[in-house]
Amino acid sequence: MASASTQPAALSAEQAKVVLAEVIQAFSAPENAVRMDEARDNACNDMGKMLQFVLPVATQIQQEVIKAYGFSCDGEGVLKFARLVKSYEAQDPEIASLSGKLKALFLPPMTLPPHGPAAGGSVAAS
Repeated sequence: MASASTQPAALSAEQAKVVLAEVIQAFSAPENAVRMDEARDNACNDMGKMLQFVLPVATQIQQEVIKAYGFSCDGEGVLKFARLVKSYEAQDPEIASLSGKLKALFLPPMTLPPHGPAAGGSVAAS
């Protein structure tokens, strides 16, 4: 539970862009790049292992940046930052782009399942 002295971080869209850019930059720092590479190697493209190895490292890297902007230095702070960014994505294409770049740094590319008639049937229209 957060202490009473902890103020929730409130960033403007412009501030959110700055923080997003700093977070993305943090992933390219040599020590963080090594940490992420090791985590990805351990995960072997297995989604369960990605959650086990990659996500915690990515969370730590983000925490190191966002704590300077008033977010708590824990998973909850990262979630609050993510929700804030998400709230600006629809209004600001630059934030949406930066957010996509950030996610691409630690989320594996998603492949869509096959669909259509070749996938084994169709949905009946009502």
